[in-house]
Amino acid sequence: MVTRMTGFIAAFMVTLLITSCSLEPGTKKSAPAMTPIAPTSTSSAASTEVKQQVAMFKEPFTGLLSEEKNDSRPLLVMVNNHPSARPQSGLSYADVLYESLAEGEVTRIAALYQSAKANFTIGPVRSIRPYFIDLGKIYDAVLIHAGGSPDAYTQLEEQKLDHLDEITNAGRFFWREAFRKAPHNLYTGLVKIRMGTEKLGLRNEYMATQAIPAYVPENADKLGELSSGMRITFLLKSYAVSYTYDAGLKLYKRFVNDVPHLDLSNNEQLAASNVVVLAAEHVILDNEGRRDIKMIGSGRGYLFQRNIAQPIEWRKSDVFDRFHLYRDGKEIGLFPGKTHYLIVPNKPSLEEHLTIQSEAP
Repeated sequence: MVTRMTGFIAAFMVTLLITSCSLEPGTKKSAPAMTPIAPTSTSSAASTEVKQQVAMFKEPFTGLLSEEKNDSRPLLVMVNNHPSARPQSGLSYADVLYESLAEGEVTRIAALYQSAKANFTIGPVRSIRPYFIDLGKIYDAVLIHAGGSPDAYTQLEEQKLDHLDEITNAGRFFWREAFRKAPHNLYTGLVKIRMGTEKLGLRNEYMATQAIPAYVPENADKLGELSSGMRITFLLKSYAVSYTYDAGLKLYKRFVNDVPHLDLSNNEQLAASNVVVLAAEHVILDNEGRRDIKMIGSGRGYLFQRNIAQPIEWRKSDVFDRFHLYRDGKEIGLFPGKTHYLIVPNKPSLEEHLTIQSEAP
């Protein structure tokens, strides 16, 4: 009996010794072999959730989320909107577009770039006016242009404003294209502009201003008239800008004379989450038809969001302040995405410039 017990104990000790030698130092139990498992829909959903949690930063002028904080200084580019300059390049990449009259009855577009990171062509580029300079002040923007009115040059020089001008200080950062005739063939690009600002020693970091609007969540209540879009004329009845609401994309698609307004660089139709029509006082300054647009104070307008049109009052306290939009004394926020502003004369009345499409097409 003692011999059997002694043999049993000896066998047990050998087994224990072999087992303990097969473990890594500090390991209490060896892990069983496992077969790799393909990701399931649940793991994909979890991965998407993680990505959404990573996107913590909000782009200042679109309200869209980004995985990286963007401190790039905004750029405001003067873009030619003459029929011979369309379709333009790079407008679909802009965070904000402003359209207003230049000389005579032709409009010009001021395109604000800040969130775009890829290189792309922008143009055709044209000259600047004082009220476009004032739009740039709202955003702490570097002004990009080719020439300017005498009053604009005086303002740029006296106020020592940061700008890239193809004529006076930054010609190497622009180029001419052969497929169009001058003056509708001058172009630049995002990388070229950033090179230019660095070469001229301009500040490239964004300084926080009052320009960042309040954004509303996607499920925010909307009060107003059901509308499928609108049609805007500035002065010429033969030149009309219109927007049609795309319910699937939740965007207003832009047309010029009922033709889709395309971006030549990617063939995309221009579109915006918010379209703002503002009526402001226009004053003719000289025989050349140069004008001033009074953008400080208040006035009437319309805001189009998510197929709803609502009358608003715009207010702007000083040259650095943004346009604040009010209805019934309460400020209205914007939906995340791009915003287009169209500034029309307040005489004749706003209703003479704006036609609201109340029924779906």
